Amino acid sequence: MAATTLQAWRAQLLRFDAQGTPLYDSDGLLVTAEGADGRRRVVDAGSHAAVAARHPGVPVQELPGRLIAPGFIDMHVHYPQTDIIGAPAEGLLPWLEHYTFPAEAAFADPAHAAEVAGFFFDELRRNGVTTALTFCTSHPASVDAFFQQAQARGLRMIGGKVLQDRHSPDGVRDQTEQSLLDTEALIARWHGQGRLGYAITPRFAPSCSDAQLQGAAELARRHPDTWIQSHVAENQDEVRWVRALYPQARSYLDVYQRFGLLRERAVYAHCIHLDEADRRLMHETQTAAAVSPTSNLFLGSGFFDYYAAARAHMLHGLASDVGGGTSFSPFHTMLAAYFVGREGQSKLGLSLKPSELWWQHTGGAAQALGLAGVVGTLQPGSEADFIVLNPKATPLLTRKTERAQNLEELLFALIVLGDDRVVERTVIA
Repeated sequence: MAATTLQAWRAQLLRFDAQGTPLYDSDGLLVTAEGADGRRRVVDAGSHAAVAARHPGVPVQELPGRLIAPGFIDMHVHYPQTDIIGAPAEGLLPWLEHYTFPAEAAFADPAHAAEVAGFFFDELRRNGVTTALTFCTSHPASVDAFFQQAQARGLRMIGGKVLQDRHSPDGVRDQTEQSLLDTEALIARWHGQGRLGYAITPRFAPSCSDAQLQGAAELARRHPDTWIQSHVAENQDEVRWVRALYPQARSYLDVYQRFGLLRERAVYAHCIHLDEADRRLMHETQTAAAVSPTSNLFLGSGFFDYYAAARAHMLHGLASDVGGGTSFSPFHTMLAAYFVGREGQSKLGLSLKPSELWWQHTGGAAQALGLAGVVGTLQPGSEADFIVLNPKATPLLTRKTERAQNLEELLFALIVLGDDRVVERTVIA
């Protein structure tokens, strides 16, 4: 790389190694360089004294009192639900009926889809989120708007057209054969274009016919580097519905397994009401869970069992699940995950370390998405998506962070007291 492409930033610096161990420098230096593909990648990172000596003469942007950290990764979010955050409902299924489906029907209009997508990406960036695995709607126009807006911003984003050919109202229900043809055309148009990736997206088993699920699995086999995303075991009423629809299946998760929809780069949101056999299956197939604590608390769905997930070595990471989720802020998501850890199904209680929560929203999420080494850690060679945080963004944060005795105390103060005001700048590779 030509020396003239090098750029460095000096601040407190948080990184992670491949195992999720936090690496922290109170006076750090992050050096990046632009590659032939136009993407900026990390060249070197560590203490200022050591890294500066290896790169003399590199222009440095001084950021006193700030903390540089990897950009956050949201493993499950619905961009068309941006406008229904905080919609009151008795539970998941009434919420879908009264708010979600009517809102999503409007995304047949390309202009509406583009306007919401633009706002959605601006909101993600304002909150320090640089990568997300995203549901669009059943309308191809919603997918085109999503990718067009992401591409214009240079973001690494993954999304897909929702598949739902049954048990869905007019306006969002699609046609089986056409939905699969549309999906294949969208994969050809967008997957692998720059930093964009396509996710084959059955909404959830009750909304998809057997033919649609079989078609989705066939597309996944033909395009093995795409993602798969759906929902599983979020709500007890939903679990009972699936049991009635698929009495031959051992469990809700087993429905997807029978159709061949569990594999690496497959991500299932929620995963609350699973048993040990389900968790072993997720581990064996390298299928990941997107943990959505603010959504699960808001809709009264239940608690993700962190203890059981760790015991089964299940891949998992954090997600906002907007609009069931109540905030785009990763700080709010991490705090809710901390609460949920203490109330997991094991009833043993678990106090998740602040750095572990942070890992689940950065490098751990990247690992679960099959993007280890690409984003989420600020290790050399990774793409330079990072955020500049102000630990003194509010008077209370100033008091608290000034009293932090170590990294865990600093990160926990940000998790408990932080919001979008902490994110001073989001830098995209």
